Amino acid sequence: MKVLHSKRRNLEIIFSSVFCLMLMLCSNAVMAKDPVPQRKYNFNSDWLFKLGDTPEAKETSYKDEEWKRVTLPAAWNEDDAFKKDIVDLSTGIVWYRKHFKLPVSAKGLKIFIEFEGIRQAGDFFVNGKAVGFHENGVTAFGFDITDLVHFDGQDNIIAARIDNDWNYRERATNSKYQWEDRNFNANYGGIIRNVFLHVTPRLYQTLSLYSNLKTTGVYIYANDFDIKEKAATINASSEVKNETQQAQQVGYKVELFDLDGKLVKSFTGDRTAIQPGETKTLGAKARVAGLNFWSWGYGYLYEVKTSLLINDQPVDVVTTKTGFRKTAFKDGMIYLNDRVIMVHGYAQRTSNEWPALGTSVPAWMSDYSNGLMVESGGNLVRWMHISPSKQDVESCDRVGLIQAMPAGDAEKDVEGTRWDQRVAVMHDAIIYNRNNPSIIFYECGNESISEPHMAQMKALRDRLDPFGGRAIGSREMLDSKVAEYGGEMLYTNKSAHIPMWAMEYSRDEGSRKYWDEWTPPFHKDGEGPLHNGQSAATYNRNMESHALENVKRWYEFWKERPGTGKRVSSGGVNIVWSETNTHHRGEENYRRSGEVDAMRIKKQNYYAHEVMWDGWVVPESYRAHIVGHWNYKPGITKDMYVISSAAKVELKVNGKSLGYGTLSDGFIFTFKNVEWKPGIITAIGYDKNNKQVCTTQIETAGAPVALKLTEIRRPTPFLADGNDVSIVEVEVVDAKGRRCPTALNMIHYTLDGPGEWRGGMAMGPDNYVLAKTFPVEGGVNRFMIRSTTTPGAIRVKAKADGLKEASIQLTTRSVKTENGLSQIIPGAGLPSVLTRGATPATPSYAVSRKALSVKSAIAGANTEKAGQSYDDNELSDWVNDGKLSTAWIEYELEQAAIVDEIALKLNNFRSRTYPLIITVDGKEAFNGTTRPTLGYYTIHCKPVKGKKIRIGLSTNAATGLGFGEVEVGGKKLDDGVARDDAKAKGALSIIEAEFYERIK
Repeated sequence: MKVLHSKRRNLEIIFSSVFCLMLMLCSNAVMAKDPVPQRKYNFNSDWLFKLGDTPEAKETSYKDEEWKRVTLPAAWNEDDAFKKDIVDLSTGIVWYRKHFKLPVSAKGLKIFIEFEGIRQAGDFFVNGKAVGFHENGVTAFGFDITDLVHFDGQDNIIAARIDNDWNYRERATNSKYQWEDRNFNANYGGIIRNVFLHVTPRLYQTLSLYSNLKTTGVYIYANDFDIKEKAATINASSEVKNETQQAQQVGYKVELFDLDGKLVKSFTGDRTAIQPGETKTLGAKARVAGLNFWSWGYGYLYEVKTSLLINDQPVDVVTTKTGFRKTAFKDGMIYLNDRVIMVHGYAQRTSNEWPALGTSVPAWMSDYSNGLMVESGGNLVRWMHISPSKQDVESCDRVGLIQAMPAGDAEKDVEGTRWDQRVAVMHDAIIYNRNNPSIIFYECGNESISEPHMAQMKALRDRLDPFGGRAIGSREMLDSKVAEYGGEMLYTNKSAHIPMWAMEYSRDEGSRKYWDEWTPPFHKDGEGPLHNGQSAATYNRNMESHALENVKRWYEFWKERPGTGKRVSSGGVNIVWSETNTHHRGEENYRRSGEVDAMRIKKQNYYAHEVMWDGWVVPESYRAHIVGHWNYKPGITKDMYVISSAAKVELKVNGKSLGYGTLSDGFIFTFKNVEWKPGIITAIGYDKNNKQVCTTQIETAGAPVALKLTEIRRPTPFLADGNDVSIVEVEVVDAKGRRCPTALNMIHYTLDGPGEWRGGMAMGPDNYVLAKTFPVEGGVNRFMIRSTTTPGAIRVKAKADGLKEASIQLTTRSVKTENGLSQIIPGAGLPSVLTRGATPATPSYAVSRKALSVKSAIAGANTEKAGQSYDDNELSDWVNDGKLSTAWIEYELEQAAIVDEIALKLNNFRSRTYPLIITVDGKEAFNGTTRPTLGYYTIHCKPVKGKKIRIGLSTNAATGLGFGEVEVGGKKLDDGVARDDAKAKGALSIIEAEFYERIK
C-alpha cells in the first residue's frame, strides 16, 4: 500500500499524565476552572481467560492466578480458524477476567466500558455485581459502571461469561438469531473485538452506543455541497447528559482540523440550559471552504472536536474522525462528489478472517487487506449478512473504500421476533457508524424484503441518519417503490430509476496452488470431488480459468454501464475478496473464491480486476496482464491469454512477434498454441490509433537455489502488546533473486525470542494451520508472528532441502500500560491513503448510444401486457400464448430513428436461445439466434431508419447449454421471471426491450 500522507501521533504518551488532566468534578456542579475532557482508553491488555463454565469466577474473591493471560481482542478458539470446517468450529462457555485500578483523581467522574463486539452472548460483572448482558453477537455495546468501581487505588475486577453456542437463543423470546448460521458466519467465540474504557465528567457528550446505554453520541455531516469550489456546510450535534445536581448553562464549540492537524474552522452554537438529569441535543454549523472531499482511494479525514463549555471554558471534549463527501442515487446511477461511479468490488464475509487468528487482528492488518482491495481497482466492499467490525469500518475510511453495511440476516425476509432482531441491529449499527464516510449503502436484507419492511427500515434511516447521504435498500428489490437501490446476485439488472448492482456475481472457486494444467502439481481444471452429488468443476478451477471466468462475468455488467443508454447497470461485486473459513464447494474445507488467498497473497484474479477496474466507469489508464507464468518444460505449447484495456495487444517471445490476439469479452486477448521457450514473453497494448500505450512482461526464472524472507511493510511499529502481528513472506528464488513460480518446496521454520508462532497455511493436512513446516505454493507463502508483552528481538530461520536458508529479525517495541489501561488506542498512527487522488472533475464516461423511447406496442397475443416488456421492471414481462404464429411483438417509437442496436432481456436468459427476425418499418435488420447470457443480449442490427420495430420468432426457441451453476443445496438459479418457458417451444417472452441509435 502506497501511503502519501499521515498524521503521526506520539505513541509513547505516559499514562500517568492522562489522569492529571482528569481533575475531579464534584457531583453538585461542573467547575469551569477545572476542565475535564472526555477520554478514551485502550482496555485490551491484561485479561485472563479460562475455558469452561465457572460461575464462581464472577466473585471478587475468586483465585485466577492459573488462568491464561491474553490481550484482547482474541477468540478463544482462534486455533480453529481455517484448520476446521466452519461447521466444526469449537463452541462452549468461557470466562474472562481483568483486574484494573482507577486513581483518586477519577473519583466523581463517569466511568463507561465499551465492547466493540463479542460472539455470541455475554454476561458481565463488575466487582462481583451484575452490570448487564449482550446477546446478538453483532453490535457494539456499553455499560455505565460508575457506581460499581472502586477508587483510591483499590483493585477492580470485571468478569465476563461468553457463550458461543451455535444454537443460542435470545432470553426474552427464546428465538434464535437469523445470522447464527453455519454457512456464512464463522463462529470465533469470546471477546473478539476491542474494548475501551471511557472516563467523562458528569456533564458529558454521550457515547454512540445504543445497546444497553441507549445513547446516541455525536453526529457530524455536511450538506449544501459545492464540489467545484470545495465548500460545504459542516454540521455537528451532540447528545448531552447533565448528571450533576444543578442546572448548567452549556455552550457548544466545534473545531475542524485537517490531516496535518491544522485548525480549519472553529464555530459555536447557542448556549443551552440543561437541568439536572436532563438530556438535550446541542448543535452548531458553519460554511467551510477549501475542503478535501473523501473519495474512492482518497481517504481524506478530518478530526472534529466538539466541546461543552461552561463560562466559555471546555469541560468535556470529544474527538470524532470523519470525512465529507457528496452522494446521489438517481437515473439508475451512483454519484460520488458529482461524478458517476460504477460499483466494482467484492462481497466479503464480515468475519474478514485470517488463519489461526480468525477475526481478531491488529488494525494495521485490516488496512493492509482492505487497502489491497483498492489497489486491485475495487471501489466497494459489500460486507455480507452482518454489520462489520468498527475496526474494518474505520479502516475503509482511511483507505478510501466504499462500504455497504448490512444489519443481520441469513437468506430471506423474516417476520415477528426475528425481524425485530434485525431492525434492532440496524438501529444500533447506524448510530455506531453514521460518522464514517465510507459507508454509502445500508443493506436491509441478503434477499428481497417486503415493501412494509423496506419502508420501516427507510424510516429508521431517516430518523437516525437523515443527512448522511446513504441509500438504503436490499438485494433484489427489482420492482420496489421504496428501496433506493437493489440488484440480483449473479445477474445483470438495469434501471433508469434506482441504481441496480449485482450483490455477488461470480461464485467460482480455485486454489492459488494451481496455475494451470501444465504446471506442477498438474491439476486438471475442474477436477475434484462432487458437491451434493453434482459436478463441482466450477469450484475446482485453476488460476488461469478462474481469472478468465471473472473477466467474462464482469463484462456482462460493464457492457451495460453508464453511458450506454437510459437504463443502465451500476456494476457489481465479486464474491469473495479473500479465502474464507465459511461454506465451500471445492476440494478444500474453506471457500477459495478469493482474489487473494487467506494470507492475502495475490492470485491471477487480482490482476485481472486491476486491469478492468482502473477507472470510475471505464478504465482511465491502459494496463495489460499476462495470465500465468513463463516457466514451463520444453515442448509445452498452450494458449496464452492477456487481459488488457488496450484496443489491441501484440505478444512477443524473446523479441519475436506472434501477432495480435483475438479479443473476446471486452478484455481477453487470446494467442493460440504458443510454444514455450525460455526467456521473456512480452505483451504490448495499443490504442485505436495504433499508439503503444502499455506493456508488461514475464521472465523465465532459473533453478531454485535459496529462500528469501521479507517482512510485509507496515506503517506502524511492531508493538509488544500481546496482540500485534507481523507477516513475513517466504519465497523460493533463483540465483538472481527471482521468484521461482513453479516451486512447491516444503519449508521448516524455527523461532527464537519473545514472539508467538501463528504460522500460515497451504493445501494439506489441517491446511498446515499453526504448523512450523509447510510448503510454498507457486514459489511463495507467508507466516505470522504475534508479539508477546515482552519487547525484544525475534529471529526466524527458514530451511528447505537443497536450498540456501534464510533468516529475519523482527523487533517489538515496548508498550506502556498502567493498572490495566493504556492511552495507545488500537490503530493509532495509521495513515490515510490518498493514492488515487481527489475525485476528478472530468466526466467518468462518454455517451456511446442514444436510447430510443417507445410510444406503444402491439403483439400477436396478450397485447394488453405488451407494455410490461419496456416498463423498467425486470419482474414483469410480455409473453405470447405459446404458438409460433403469435410469437411476435411490434413497438412504435416516439419518433423515427436509425436503429443500430437492440438489447433484450428474455425469459430463461441463461438457458435458452431464441431464433429471431427483426424488422424496422418492414425492412429486415436482424435474422439470427440469441445466446444465453447473465441478463441482456445485445443485437447489433443492420442500421435501418424507421419507427416500427417488429421482433418475432423465426422457429421454435430452444434450450441451450447456458450457465450450468447450481446453488449449494442443488437449487436451480434464477433464470428470468418466475414462470418457466423451457417446454413452451413457441413462446417468446420479453422482460425488457431497449432500442438504440449509436452516437458516431
